[in-house]
Amino acid sequence: MIDYDLLGIYLNDHLGAATGGVELFRRAASGQTRSENRSVLQQLQADVSEDRESLIQIMRDLGLPTRRYKVAGGWALEKLGRLKLNGTVLRRSPLSDVVELEGMRLGVEGKDALWVLMQRLCAEEPRLDPIMLERLHSRARDQLERLEELRLKSATTAFTA
Repeated sequence: MIDYDLLGIYLNDHLGAATGGVELFRRAASGQTRSENRSVLQQLQADVSEDRESLIQIMRDLGLPTRRYKVAGGWALEKLGRLKLNGTVLRRSPLSDVVELEGMRLGVEGKDALWVLMQRLCAEEPRLDPIMLERLHSRARDQLERLEELRLKSATTAFTA
């Protein structure tokens, strides 16, 4: 039997993280000087935004409320993350790209773990759509591959320039 109180907390935590993730992808894309990287990050930002909306729909389907303070917390944490030291004070450092891409990759790994767990719950919860969850899982795997490619390119550029 599913504990919907705990599931609601879990999904709201992911919603907060997804909110921060959308902001991070948006900022990282706008900070890119290479149009190829900017284009990939803009597409990833659109995907991550759609995934966030899918999570909200799942929560609605399950009758679970969204907690605005967790959404606001995810947004605020992304803003605080901008204060990290990266070797420069007034402009972006090549290290900024590497650290941001690693953060985005970790976030997508967490999201992928969410979709896998939700797929497991399909057996006990008929309101969950296993086809949609498989699509979301597959998309997260694709996002991870694209992020890893960008991360390795950025790290190579940063550390061998």
